[in-house]
Amino acid sequence: MRLKDCYNFADFRKLAEKKLPSPIFHYIDGAADDEITYKRNTSAFDDVDLVPNVLRGVENIDLSTTIFGKKLDLPFYCSPTALQRLFHYDGERAVGKAAQKFNTMFGVSALATVSVEEISSMIDTPKMFQFYFHKDRGLNDSCLERAKAANFDVMALTVDTITGGNRERDLRTGFTSPPKLTLSSLYSFATKPMWGINYLTKGKFELPHLQDFVNEGTSVNSSVGNYFSTMLDQSMNWNDAEKLCSKWGGHFALKGIMSVEDAKKAVDIGCTGIMVSNHGGRQLDGSRSPFDQLAEIVDAVGDKIDVICEGGFQRGTHMLKALSIGAKACAGGRLYLYALAAAGQAGVERALGQYKTELERDMKLMGCTKISELNRNNLRFRNL
Repeated sequence: MRLKDCYNFADFRKLAEKKLPSPIFHYIDGAADDEITYKRNTSAFDDVDLVPNVLRGVENIDLSTTIFGKKLDLPFYCSPTALQRLFHYDGERAVGKAAQKFNTMFGVSALATVSVEEISSMIDTPKMFQFYFHKDRGLNDSCLERAKAANFDVMALTVDTITGGNRERDLRTGFTSPPKLTLSSLYSFATKPMWGINYLTKGKFELPHLQDFVNEGTSVNSSVGNYFSTMLDQSMNWNDAEKLCSKWGGHFALKGIMSVEDAKKAVDIGCTGIMVSNHGGRQLDGSRSPFDQLAEIVDAVGDKIDVICEGGFQRGTHMLKALSIGAKACAGGRLYLYALAAAGQAGVERALGQYKTELERDMKLMGCTKISELNRNNLRFRNL
């Protein structure tokens, strides 16, 4: 299977599985506990049907949307994800360049393998920094100041990782950052020699935002679940979020909001946006899908802040449904990570291009020429 044979999300996933050692692939692919929420994040879209209109004159389609004061050419963007250098040696560089080509937002994690300074010097597309609230206040201050100095447009505080999720696939495969060979994983790494050659010869694996403060994840092997559980500050509360929002002084979002109550609090502390998200099903298994929660959150705060639906998207039609509910934009990690693992920047560009083509075609079939024309009249919920 080659990149030119990838026509959809499932194809990129298959190619990524061929390219990556098992622990690395299952880190992307896995989720918490029984992975019920992970599956529901996508299956939720199947419970809603699209109702198209015809004879609307749809030769010209405008997919643009505006979030955090920035106009994007696409109504979806690349969510921040950790450790991208493990999936392809170009890591965040590849994703950032692809996002710029399509003029959409690129999210950079505090656990990124390329620095905010390098990203900022390389691309000028809108950029989001994903902030993890560490016990080490010096680390927190450093991340904030570096992202601000690098002219990042949005700070997104992740609020759903107060402790690590029970990612049992990682426990079985022995996944850590940086990777380590074990008796159980040795065969998997040996059968993917190009991954190993690229990992060892294409630059040193680093976590540039963390390594001056903590050893875990860069020079000391750590699972991501263990890192979250031990390094992040479990006392973080609304006062901390409000102070961080004020200190940042620009567009500020909470990533991982799932309840109306919390969405309203986000407005109260000065947020300009929220990501309705359950961290890709990787934290609390059995929680609702973002799409299932979207309508009530949009109804509560959608006229006050930007509401973004994050997670589960595998098709343009999935995005149409979330946008019709009232999301300002859609976002995802696996949305592009399998493509990154499959073929680097070329893979991400192919994936983003396919989503764009799907959306343009689907908008025409819906009888809509711009995102603002999508609404709940286009939908029918099967369980109502």
